[in-house]
Amino acid sequence: MKDSFVIWLALLIPAFSMAQETHLASAGPASDTNVASKRPLELKERRILPLFGELSKTSDQIDEEIRFLSECDKSFTTRTEASSFFTARAWEYLQEGALDTACYRFNLAHLLDDKNVEPYWGLGVVSYQRQNWVDAKKMLSRGVELQGNNVALLVDLSTVDLKLFELTKRKEELDEAATVLKHATSLDSTYALGQYNMALVHYNLDDPDKAWESLHNGRKLDFGQINLDFVELLKARKPDPLGFFK
Repeated sequence: MKDSFVIWLALLIPAFSMAQETHLASAGPASDTNVASKRPLELKERRILPLFGELSKTSDQIDEEIRFLSECDKSFTTRTEASSFFTARAWEYLQEGALDTACYRFNLAHLLDDKNVEPYWGLGVVSYQRQNWVDAKKMLSRGVELQGNNVALLVDLSTVDLKLFELTKRKEELDEAATVLKHATSLDSTYALGQYNMALVHYNLDDPDKAWESLHNGRKLDFGQINLDFVELLKARKPDPLGFFK
């Protein structure tokens, strides 16, 4: 279930300032639950924030978590198994566009097993689709801390860095994307989205030759993921050296 979201996460982001802003193909409207308000949040509001908003737990939240864990201990062999179950359900809700429900399920999966990388990954995607780029980066970065050699996860993190660079023009975001992608492509040079994101990095570093090289690497691996708007921008900077894109 996760794979389809990995594709959506990395495919549609233009990391170039002159491109019209786009969002994920399955993104819903931005949610007002992205940022905790100054007033104390009710439990139902905390449930749909990444990691319950990482706020000090109320007595009601603690009681609910104790009951939940107790029920899972009765229903599953291990909490790791239970975490995998709730993760799978969360990806399904995310596929259906039910971001709040997916977020809550990922939170529960994390509560069961904080070493499970999937909740961090899923909460990163939820945050991205809510257009909460900071939380998206935070969640994906925590996932990378657990699985630093997960190529698809690394590429998703680079995508968020590229998005933040588009919005802020901070060079450090672009540098981090480049570092993450260098590591990802060294692990697996056949992951097409990694090559496409690397092309975006080189474009923003004003190196069209390397941008074309990476883009063609991605094209040969999976033409279906190519961003034709980006191809036009790259052609305007320098014609395709291979003459594939006229």
